[in-house]
Formats: sequence, structure tokens, C-alpha cells
Amino acid sequence: MSEKVNVTIYTDGACSGNPGPGGYGTVLLYVDSDGVRHEKELSEGFPSVTNNQMELMAVIAGLEALKKPAKVTLVSDSKYVIDAFEKKWIDGWIQKGWKTADKKPVKNIELWQRLLKAKEPHDVEFIWVKGHAGHEYNERCDSLAVNAYKNL
Repeated sequence: MSEKVNVTIYTDGACSGNPGPGGYGTVLLYVDSDGVRHEKELSEGFPSVTNNQMELMAVIAGLEALKKPAKVTLVSDSKYVIDAFEKKWIDGWIQKGWKTADKKPVKNIELWQRLLKAKEPHDVEFIWVKGHAGHEYNERCDSLAVNAYKNL
């Protein structure tokens, strides 16, 4: 069995109003065995969504774009997404039948389930970066996300 390739996925979601028109931006980076760097940009806009839905969709789009199992470094400015995995919130939600610690239904269950399915074949490390702080790829993803909903 061949070793998994390394892919870095940068993601961001944006929304004008919450809910309101929104979009996501995702950039995938991969260096092939010949040392050639590949980049792929993904974005999509939606007429009425929340910021958290777009943060989730950015991650989902990136993972679903991968054609074979990979070792993924996923970089996002969304504490909602990063903390769900790094602080193991999602494990607790699943154990409690998709309920939060205060026994309320988890919001965006369908998107979380889709994300888990998309994540399944990959080894994913989640990394948080501060948003709107000059990080090149985070800024690029933000621009893709904003343009996606502005061009609806």
C-alpha cells in the first residue's frame, strides 16, 4: 500500500448577516513526487446561511475534493470547527446522540455528519489561525468566500 500524500487545506467561511448571504473559500496545496506545487481553489455562495455553516462547508469541500486518502493539515480560523475536533466536542456530541453538554440538539448536524464522512479516509490534523491577521492563505480563502456570495 502506498504512503498517503501530504495535502494542506486552508478554509474560511463568510456571511453578510447571520443568517444572510454567505460563501466559503478553500485552497488545497499539494507538492507531487516531482516537487511540483499544485494549488486548487474552491468557493461557492449561498443566499441564506450562517457563518458556521460556511465554515463547515469550506472544510467539507476541501476534504471531498481529495481523490485518494491523504495526510491532511487543515488550517482554519474557525474555533467552532477546530475546537470540535481538538477539544473532542464532536466525540461527546456523538456519545450523547448529537446533543450538546446542556442537552440541546447540536446545530448543523447534517453538515457535521457530512464532514465526518469526508474526513474518514484521511489523517487530519486541525490547526487554528487568527482570522484577518495577514495570514496569506486565510486572507485568500476569505476573499474567495466573500466574492462567492457577492457574485450570487
